[in-house]
Formats: sequence, C-alpha cells, structure tokens
Amino acid sequence: MPANLKVLVDLNVILDVVQRRQPFYSASSAVLAHAETRTIDGFVAAHSVTTRFYLVARFASLRQARVAVGQIVSILRVAAVDDAVIAGALQLPYGDFEDAVQMMAAVRAGAEYVVTRNIDDYKVGPLPALRPVELLALI
Repeated sequence: MPANLKVLVDLNVILDVVQRRQPFYSASSAVLAHAETRTIDGFVAAHSVTTRFYLVARFASLRQARVAVGQIVSILRVAAVDDAVIAGALQLPYGDFEDAVQMMAAVRAGAEYVVTRNIDDYKVGPLPALRPVELLALI
C-alpha cells in the first residue's frame, strides 16, 4: 500500500471551512476530511495554531478558542516552528516572512506539498503549492 501524501495545510484553507467561505468551502472541507480520515497526512504550522486561537478568542471567547484549537490538532499534526525552521525561512526570497516560515515548517515535517489558496505566495519552492482542488485531484 503506498504511503499517504503528506501536506501542510495553510490557515486560509482551515478558515475557509470554519467561516464557510464560498466558493472555497467545499474543496477546503474535503481536504480536511481526508486528513481526518487519514487518507492524507495533514500538518498545520505551529504558528497557524496560535493565530487561530488568537482570532477565535478575540472575536468569540477563550473557551471557544480552546475548542477550535482542539479541533485542529485532532485532525492535523502540528509542524514545529523552531530555530532551524526560522533560519531556513530567512534564506527564502519570500516577501512575506510568515509564508516562508510556513514553507520551511512543511519541509521540516516531511510534507510533499503546501495546500493553500495563495499559491502565488509560494512560487519559489522548495515544495510545490497546490490549491485544495488540485490536491483533491491527486488523491
């Protein structure tokens, strides 16, 4: 049996599902469903988890933020953001440092792809970026 695809899921894909953003909801929720059923090995960068907590706590409550983070980590494994990830991110020619950190967290976690709706932000590898619909076509 072939190994599952390993992907790092960008926070914008998670927010598509949580906020039911159209027309992205269907494909993004299918990606998370595949991660939940372990058809793919899904990761989320550690800093995306803290950002999700912050957003929910700010606009809802601390209790709901804890639930939201619990849901994410029950579906996706957390890709570490450590000194090696930061050092690697500093070497990437990205305009957005957060994207560079995300890319290097994916590399460090052994991911094959970054799944995002902002593929233009990730044109300069080292991993390919796919939109949710493109990942679904590979599964």
